[in-house]
Amino acid sequence: MSLVRHGRGTRAVGRAYWSQVHPVFMLPPLAASAFGAILAADVAPTIAVVHVLAMFAAVYTAHVKDGYVDFHVRGEDDDHPLTERGCRVGLALSTTVFACCCLVLFVAVDWVAVALTVPTWLIAFYHAPQLDTNPLTATTGYPTGIALSLLGGYYVQAGTVSPVAIGFALVFLVLLSGIKVIDDSQDYDYDRSIEKRTVAVVVGPARATTVAYALMATALVLVVAFAVVQVFPPTAVLAVLAFGVVALVASRAGPELATMLLVRGSYVFLAVLVGAVWFDPLVGLG
Repeated sequence: MSLVRHGRGTRAVGRAYWSQVHPVFMLPPLAASAFGAILAADVAPTIAVVHVLAMFAAVYTAHVKDGYVDFHVRGEDDDHPLTERGCRVGLALSTTVFACCCLVLFVAVDWVAVALTVPTWLIAFYHAPQLDTNPLTATTGYPTGIALSLLGGYYVQAGTVSPVAIGFALVFLVLLSGIKVIDDSQDYDYDRSIEKRTVAVVVGPARATTVAYALMATALVLVVAFAVVQVFPPTAVLAVLAFGVVALVASRAGPELATMLLVRGSYVFLAVLVGAVWFDPLVGLG
């Protein structure tokens, strides 16, 4: 049986599997893992790469599973490059890579490192069709994965979890949950037609927008608060200003453009936070 729906040969198979790498949504978890390592100050490159690879495998699992469910099960998508067998093979391969990474982390670090890593795969695999039908889990699944990626990236380096790592994980969980609400609003009409209960479907698009920006504002307030109590370096406040400008512009746009702006704004937010931590060597001691 063929693995792909279009074309033949190894090149067609390679293109089909590569198509499941979606950089916009894949980069944040990988960057969060690297950011966690930076927070720990003393970075062991090999362990950092293993954890990043585990996060890649988890997110890849999510993309393949989502594509399988949306096209082969729900019939929502018009096309998909992989056959049902191709999806199952992709899931088996990504899960195998993830399991191997967990084994390395167990041997090189400890069981806690694995305990912080495994839930990212569980969220990825069960996002569709289980978690994405509930407004709470549909909204917080991806952000929770990123928060765990950050905590795991920190733990595999430091062997512990500090207040600064927990603080950053909490900020990203809240901020990205707000962005996810806006993202889900793009599909309001369709989600409502199939009774998919996103926040926008439950409370309506207008109130969903209010909820989204309230969550993002809360995340920015948390950054300032953590900086005031010296959990974060003072320069972290610059990230608030940078993202605040992007959020202000996005608030005047429709859901599709707003999502694009906010996702990219989160990259800027992370980059400024990395800079703040990089030039404050005491932050890793929090």
